[in-house]
Amino acid sequence: MWRTVWLACLVPLIWLAFCAYADRLGANPIEHITRATGDWTLRLLLVTLAVTPLRQITDWHWLVRLRRLLGLYAFFYACLHLLTYVWLDQFFDIEGIVKDIIKRPFVTIGFAAFVLMLPLALTSTHGMVRRLGGRAWQRLHKLVYAVGVLGVAHYWWLVKKDLTEPILYAAILTLLFGMRLWHARRLRAHVAAQTA
Repeated sequence: MWRTVWLACLVPLIWLAFCAYADRLGANPIEHITRATGDWTLRLLLVTLAVTPLRQITDWHWLVRLRRLLGLYAFFYACLHLLTYVWLDQFFDIEGIVKDIIKRPFVTIGFAAFVLMLPLALTSTHGMVRRLGGRAWQRLHKLVYAVGVLGVAHYWWLVKKDLTEPILYAAILTLLFGMRLWHARRLRAHVAAQTA
């Protein structure tokens, strides 16, 4: 299962490389690459956030083993997304990038989301879990919720006309948060009932 998911997460990149090779990136190749890598960052982030609620509903505990892999792939596509912007769009013009971050809200939010993803990726190893301690590691990794909100907001502000996809992503994120809150309340009620 792990290898299947690992390969499946590479499919969007392979398809993108094929489209570039076959000259099928459209009239604006840079925009196509930027949009594709951004889309897959957000999709994989939402799939990562869906692991825990799905495990709670189904009792499929093996899903937890996939969460780290999915999260790292989300970060990988975020790196490609940022690299496309910094290299192909801005040509490493640091002054222009800083101005863009300050002046354009969707760029500001996207950059903030990436910055928050960095500590999550850097502490994703078993060794870092041991160094930080389980509770501290869990508190740190709650940043993924903020990343999800910022990712959806980044996409929402980027889109100018058709908001169908941003609304869909926002609805999925809201549902996932709602499921987590529902499970937490149910767990607290169960503990309170046993204590009583």
